Amino acid sequence: MGLTTPLPPGSTAPLVPGGVLAVDAGNSKTDVALVAADGRVLGAARSGGFCPPAVGVGPAVDVLADAVVRAVAAAGFEARGDRRPYAAHVSACLANADLPVEERELEEAVHARGWGLSTRVANDTFAILRAGLEAGEEPRGVAVVCGAGINCAGMLPDGRTARFPAIGRISGDWGGGSGLAEEALWFAARAEDGRGGPTELARTLPAHFGLDSMLALIEALHLGHLPAARKHELTPVLFTTAAAGDQVARSIVHRQAEEVAAMAYVALSRLGLLEEETPVLLGGGVLAARHPLLHDRIAELLAARAPKAEPRVIAARPVLGAALLGLDHAGAATEAYAALRAHYAPGAPEAPGVDAGKAVPAAG
Repeated sequence: MGLTTPLPPGSTAPLVPGGVLAVDAGNSKTDVALVAADGRVLGAARSGGFCPPAVGVGPAVDVLADAVVRAVAAAGFEARGDRRPYAAHVSACLANADLPVEERELEEAVHARGWGLSTRVANDTFAILRAGLEAGEEPRGVAVVCGAGINCAGMLPDGRTARFPAIGRISGDWGGGSGLAEEALWFAARAEDGRGGPTELARTLPAHFGLDSMLALIEALHLGHLPAARKHELTPVLFTTAAAGDQVARSIVHRQAEEVAAMAYVALSRLGLLEEETPVLLGGGVLAARHPLLHDRIAELLAARAPKAEPRVIAARPVLGAALLGLDHAGAATEAYAALRAHYAPGAPEAPGVDAGKAVPAAG
């Protein structure tokens, strides 16, 4: 997969010859980095979430465009109006690119913007997978991402992959931050009205919003007094309640661990990796937080089902993975990989254009 556009006669080379425009777009934010052929990050920018199912492909790609233009400007280049490409290759790892048909549609839409001579779109899970492989490791392993939703992908050096549709309950998925919050609300509501057993969630969830009952929280969400998007704030409350010993909250966290371990096991099995020492890379906001109850249970389950799996929590920003995939495409030198990894090492300064730890507001 991948699209290529040769330079038309008389046109100029990309602004960054041999360079990579790396894009990591999740449901909550988009990161873009303009990377030189030698691995230096020239400029970067951040914009809002990438949600084509909600807004359509064109408006979703506009969110990417906002960050792309600002990353190019941060690198010291002016946005071009002549469709001159910014880089030789665009490596875009995008949320909601779950089915092959969606990957193709998004790849065509991104390539049509003319940001690079070639374009490759992959699901954002592959950014976590590539970012988590250490220097010198071949592209072999499995990644499970648990952020707003949950997804898993594995790959082998020969290009074979294992993945899931990951489009919600209709494809057998459960969990992620949104799923955890919904489950916590379900148990808390039933505890308060008597349909279910007792749980501290009936108190801690509404208390997070300064409310005194689940009925008040239900009304606030239903009537829009609290935006539905704020439900994600309840996921940390769930983990805090579970850590305090609440059995219902603990059961929800343990179920999430079961889901993570099941996805990893199946991906390892499909790729024939159960008998080999293989990294299982855990990323996304829920897993990167290293909640002991969740992390320890995942480790226990993997040790029982896939003893040679090596779970690792990935704290690196996924845009690193997108950029590394771009360097793979370019056949970059070893020194380029080292320079890129050094830029994203813990404690390293941000590239021009990004305020460390903060999203850059979308223009306009």
